[in-house]
Amino acid sequence: MNVAGALADRDLDVLAVDMDPQGYLTHRLGFEDAYAADSPSLFDAIDSPTDHSVDDLVVAHEEFDLLPANIDMFRLEQDLIASGMRPRLRLKALLENVDGYDVILVDSPPSLGPLNDNVVLATEHLLVPVEADDSSKLALNHLLRQLDTLEENYDTKIEIEGVLVSNVEYPLDNEQKQAIEWFEGRFEDYVPVWIIRNRAAIKRAVKGGGSVFADSAESTDMGDVYMQVAEEVAE
Repeated sequence: MNVAGALADRDLDVLAVDMDPQGYLTHRLGFEDAYAADSPSLFDAIDSPTDHSVDDLVVAHEEFDLLPANIDMFRLEQDLIASGMRPRLRLKALLENVDGYDVILVDSPPSLGPLNDNVVLATEHLLVPVEADDSSKLALNHLLRQLDTLEENYDTKIEIEGVLVSNVEYPLDNEQKQAIEWFEGRFEDYVPVWIIRNRAAIKRAVKGGGSVFADSAESTDMGDVYMQVAEEVAE
């Protein structure tokens, strides 16, 4: 939400796509009705990409457009697993003919699987959100192995454009300190590692249904960090 808001604040036309069946982004932006809506929805578009137009499914937020998740997407995971490898290209097929946006930013499910694979193969450029703990280090190692598998199976190149370490609390405890050092040691020679400190202003902006760049949001020093992310994406 905040990366999309930062990009929109740079006067870029942004489409955010919520590929998480839980619909966190959709709910936080205030589109609960779209999440529970009957067909057609993003579920139908992923199920049959050539039969649906993204333009018919997009909703307008005050900062950027959204292709909302739908509750029926919980069914997609098992359907895609049963269908083999080719359906992991359905999101790519759906988005490749979308016009009118400078940036399409896709929110991925928080776990590996065919929906996540669809996001990776459609975008081929990743911003990786983590937290400063041991579980995120383990999850990131799993992701890197999966990226290797996708590159080999689909003859493609997938780029990590940066790592966002979120909800960091200062002073750092030992686990946070060690995790940040690990992320920086693993990635800093190749891509930016951004530290997002825990700020009440971020939580209030999200609760208010927008990013920290919304007109109603209060100022926060983390806005500068999100703008750095936006600059990297724009380049």
